Amino acid sequence: MKNLSLILLLFSTTFLSAQNWTQLSTDNLDNWTQIGGKAKYEIKNGEIVGTTVSKTPNSFLTSKKKYSDFILEFEILLDPSLNSGVQIRSNSNPDYRDGTFHGYQVEMDPSPRAFSGGIYDESRRGWMYPLSRNEKGRKAFQNGVWNKVRIEAIGSHIRTWINDIQCSNLVDDLTGEGYFGLQVHSIPSSQKPGAQVRWKNMRIMEDNLAEHSWASDPEVPEISFLINQITDWEKRQGWRLLWDGKSSKGWRGAKIKSFPKSGWEIKDGILTVLASDGGESTGGGDIVTEDLFSDFELELEFNITEGANSGIKYFVDAELNKGAGSAIGCEFQILDDRKHPDAKNGVHGNRTMASLYDLITASNLNTPGRSKQFKGVGQWNQARIVSKNGKVEHWLNGEKAVEYDRHSQMFKALVAYSKYQKWDKFGQWPEGHILLQDHGDTVHFRSIKVREF
Repeated sequence: MKNLSLILLLFSTTFLSAQNWTQLSTDNLDNWTQIGGKAKYEIKNGEIVGTTVSKTPNSFLTSKKKYSDFILEFEILLDPSLNSGVQIRSNSNPDYRDGTFHGYQVEMDPSPRAFSGGIYDESRRGWMYPLSRNEKGRKAFQNGVWNKVRIEAIGSHIRTWINDIQCSNLVDDLTGEGYFGLQVHSIPSSQKPGAQVRWKNMRIMEDNLAEHSWASDPEVPEISFLINQITDWEKRQGWRLLWDGKSSKGWRGAKIKSFPKSGWEIKDGILTVLASDGGESTGGGDIVTEDLFSDFELELEFNITEGANSGIKYFVDAELNKGAGSAIGCEFQILDDRKHPDAKNGVHGNRTMASLYDLITASNLNTPGRSKQFKGVGQWNQARIVSKNGKVEHWLNGEKAVEYDRHSQMFKALVAYSKYQKWDKFGQWPEGHILLQDHGDTVHFRSIKVREF
């Protein structure tokens, strides 16, 4: 009887699980609509097959139904020469770029970059969850074979798995509903048309999602774009807001004991340094945290205006420079590289965006040959600074741009030939303030958060 009961229980559980799934039809294309480019889509042997053509933009075979919260599974096989992806919660609105299909894309990337399963915001904000911090995830996708993909979009959480290996763990609440879209990427004029991507065994679940949601791999970091908020996961990891989004609490002027009375604005959840004359600390002046930090991880978003200059400094000693100019500390440079003249100063670009100012030039350290990932003027960009046991990293929009050991001989040599040589043990102090720089240009900040190790 015990064996029979166990068999019945297993059968019942399997049956109920199966009942929650809805198969997405691949018998015909009646429930799909093509928008964007003119790639060829057809049904073959129960598969949806997309084929590249020349001289056309990205093509999308989109669902006719909108979806909000769901778990989606499918299998995909693509030509190793062809980038592809599946759009979720994506839309085409006449008032957005003349109807351009845009939204979250679960990337399929057979190139050596290996970002398959990452999340890209198509025709909008660019990469939200590259796999630069998830090496295990970068190895999940296998070229030349069918790959099983699982996507969970529940509330503001979007998580992905390929071949049962978790790739992404994103929190973002910009869009909560939209269509699916099967992408056939555009190809350069030098590439021969006819490459194919295939989808099969597509099924979706929309009910009882919490019961069927998979547990996250603890080694896969959660990346949140919730504005001025800390998620439950972040709280458990020790994160806290360094700026509360509405007041000057926890911050003061670098050279005064209170927050500047002018030159800075707090409005609609954004902290803004206002334009003055383009000089260093000639407006409201730099602002610093009241707390001191040593081993820490800092994240924030910044948005620069055209031609702007600013920076995020750390290990700042606010007592060193009481005269003209900025307070002294290591600097994550914030700069419009195209329009600001400082980009051409210094040595070999060591004053450009995300560089360790005047010391180490920023580059893309995750993917050789790929440029550093600045999303552009007028866009929100994410900066991340990690300092632990003397090792420091700068990250720009999810990809590492600088790394160094602040106690190494190499670092000391760089300082000795820089503008910081006159400051004894620059960058090696045991702790210091975190600073947002006033360089006379309008720059916006938000979602400033930190954790200490």
